Amino acid sequence: MTSALDLLTDLIRFRTIGGGEGAAARHCASITENAGMGTQLLGWADGREQLVARTPGGGPPLTFTGHLDTVPVDAADWSADPWGAERDGDRVVGRGTSDMKSGVAAAVIAAVEHARRPHDCRGVQLVLTAGEETGCTGLLGLDDGARAAIAGGGPLVVAEPTGNDLVLGHKGAHWMRLRATGRSAHGSAPELGDNAVVRLARAGVALHEFDGWPTDERFGRVTANVGMFSGGVATNVVPAAAELMLDIRTVPGVDPEELRTQVEALAGDKVSVADHVLLAPVDTAADDPFVGLVRSALADAGLDDTPRAPARYFTDASVLAGLLGAGAAAPTVVLGPGETAQCHVVDEWCLASRVDQAVEVYGTLLARWCG
Repeated sequence: MTSALDLLTDLIRFRTIGGGEGAAARHCASITENAGMGTQLLGWADGREQLVARTPGGGPPLTFTGHLDTVPVDAADWSADPWGAERDGDRVVGRGTSDMKSGVAAAVIAAVEHARRPHDCRGVQLVLTAGEETGCTGLLGLDDGARAAIAGGGPLVVAEPTGNDLVLGHKGAHWMRLRATGRSAHGSAPELGDNAVVRLARAGVALHEFDGWPTDERFGRVTANVGMFSGGVATNVVPAAAELMLDIRTVPGVDPEELRTQVEALAGDKVSVADHVLLAPVDTAADDPFVGLVRSALADAGLDDTPRAPARYFTDASVLAGLLGAGAAAPTVVLGPGETAQCHVVDEWCLASRVDQAVEVYGTLLARWCG
């Protein structure tokens, strides 16, 4: 039987930056198939298949989800091999250890151990995705046939990094593409042109410095980050075009059209604003019965079951909770062994002990779900 730490080591060694998730999904599929779970790979893009695995029978399943892709890495900045899964005491070092291959490994192992245990199973489902880091593009890119393979009606556990704390929601994301147009001229006569880079740079500074974004009592303030900027064709040419990618993290109650109008006003004339990614915030009531079930599993493991503040990041729950729900978003918790502060950083690590802890909590939750 593969342990969660063994599976984590395997998953880290799959280089899944903007591709390659299919190989990792097939590796997990071999484990779920051996446990008797019905397993299906969902085609999306070449080499980027996604996995759905479900126990036979039962009603609407309890779903665990995690993404297999990671953000990019510059190995020259690291003190260890980003894909080596090296151990430093209790730490496992590597790209994706916290975000979020540790959560995937814990969920897969807990699910297959549960599937192997003789009992009347109420239904358990794993959904392992690709392209989450680029705006949940893997789930959003599935056709109707592939979406139909995901059984709905039950609650959702997102194994994203929380240090095994209980989180009941997270911010949404509204990514926008800003384009400025100008007029080219010789670089020695800039007064004869209209510099699109300068125009868009002013817009970027205005967006960065604006402090009037909406605020929610629980979720905190809406934030805006100028994530990418490009423009120009040569040093000696006045640039006629420039592009900026803006990452806004939203809170409940924020209207996307009003937010876009605010960005347009800050960006100024001759700057177009278009949606690139639009993901809703996720929020589950603290008194939801499923939350009570999760809290009891945490308490049984000797862990604090107090719900924490909503997460600042988004997850696949922005898409998946709606697919699972019957007319409303499925009850959702975020609970995983990774460290939130280790997401997207150099020398990323997670704690091996937290991975084992997550397997225990997930296993207890599954037993209670079927009990």
